[in-house]
Amino acid sequence: MRTLLDVNSNDQPRSIVVVGASLAGLRTAAALRRNGFEGSLTIVGAEDHWPPYDRPPLSKHVLVGAIEPERARIRVPDDLDLEVITGCRATGVDVGGRTVALDDHDDLSFDRLVIATGAAPRHLPGTQDIDAVHTLRTIDDSLRLRERLQASQRVAVIGAGFIGCEVASACLEMDLDVSLVDIEPVPLVPLGRTMGTFVRGVQAERGVDLHLGTGVTAIDSTSTGADVRLDDGTTLSVDTVVVGIGVIPSTAWLAGSGLQVDDGVVCDESCLALGGDGLIAAVGDVARWIHPRYGSLRVEHWTNASEQATHVANALLSPTGEAGPFAPVPYFWSDQFGLKLQYVGAAGPDADVAIAQGSEDERSFVATYTENGEVTAALCVNAPREMATWTRTIGEGVSA
Repeated sequence: MRTLLDVNSNDQPRSIVVVGASLAGLRTAAALRRNGFEGSLTIVGAEDHWPPYDRPPLSKHVLVGAIEPERARIRVPDDLDLEVITGCRATGVDVGGRTVALDDHDDLSFDRLVIATGAAPRHLPGTQDIDAVHTLRTIDDSLRLRERLQASQRVAVIGAGFIGCEVASACLEMDLDVSLVDIEPVPLVPLGRTMGTFVRGVQAERGVDLHLGTGVTAIDSTSTGADVRLDDGTTLSVDTVVVGIGVIPSTAWLAGSGLQVDDGVVCDESCLALGGDGLIAAVGDVARWIHPRYGSLRVEHWTNASEQATHVANALLSPTGEAGPFAPVPYFWSDQFGLKLQYVGAAGPDADVAIAQGSEDERSFVATYTENGEVTAALCVNAPREMATWTRTIGEGVSA
């Protein structure tokens, strides 16, 4: 049973606007209703789709055709009582006047505002008009890329982060020849050099043509695709290029609002936006907040968006300061090259890495990351049953 708020009292909101209609925005709206908010609730989304699509399947199951797009939609609870405005971008916020300006709709008034605009893919300069070059963020991106890959044989993936590696893995499932390019010497930099080296070995065994520690100098359009020119003199002649070199938080529309923006919307410990007078919160990929243990964080992973949504709803409906800090143990996962990678905690590049359980040869193990005598992170590789134990260990700050 939920505790109903007195929405007619002076200190409680009557209207809340959520800008961003993907996982973070929808989960925040649902959490607001669970917490008893009964006022006007509006979600604004730049994409045309509703219900929104879950993003993790887009670089995996949808891309390879294992599931149809409709199965990737996020379920919307029947009792949310929402106004949904899709295909419409927010263009500005007047904090003092409590209004959001939209590009194709009347301004919206709010008592509270949730910023859940996510992030947009980075592009390589000069490539956006080359038909063979793709990025992957939305369902439309995934479907366009899937169609292109079905008519391709050779693919170059630029960027060996999570999206790039997942796309490379999907291409192998489709029996395509894949080249993976990154300026870093190992893939998946957040895993550190030791575990990145392990993943690099798996990729090489699976037949990926690796060009790591190598930069891209140019991509030229050809009659059949593109030539990718590398700084070591290599030219990769391919049918399709996928660029996965990170994302940029979608904050340009907040210019002049008075909200603090620095690689995301800057928030306090409870995810309330600085400069927002306690009325505005940020959630998901766009939010940069102060974690009491790890400092300033912006996390681009599914689990964080979901958990943060619950906290943001509470923070917006509680008296200032009473919500407390948002202090999860960071977690992310990825499925690629036959590996289920599950990482919990956070570790710097100089952490000591050791195999605590299992073995790399068996492709099933737990690697721990130790800093200053404390286990700060763990990577479970094909060891999902160990995750609960290591999440508790990391959360409790156990000494090595």
